Amino acid sequence: MPKYLIQASYTPEGTKGLLAEGASGRRDAVEQVVTGLGGTVEALYFAFGEDDFVGIIDFPDQVSMAAVSLGVKASGALRTRATPLLTVEEIDEATRRQVGFRPPGA
Repeated sequence: MPKYLIQASYTPEGTKGLLAEGASGRRDAVEQVVTGLGGTVEALYFAFGEDDFVGIIDFPDQVSMAAVSLGVKASGALRTRATPLLTVEEIDEATRRQVGFRPPGA
């Protein structure tokens, strides 16, 4: 199952919602969305600084991740980034594949 690192920052409106609902309410909302699409929440942490929370989420496919991303961004409550995570074994497999790339000007 593809795994993603989610990094998010609340907009002012999203922060008002967090203050009203609390962190556990937001965690429950995230888990409901993710499990509703067949995924799992591996970890979810709140933070301060550039990101207000980070999470590691598994989805059955990229389309599910895209659907959540679009829905969340359309709400206007968050700015998010989703980074695909690969295992050591997946990178090992990638290093064994031949790639015929020619850099510009070469």
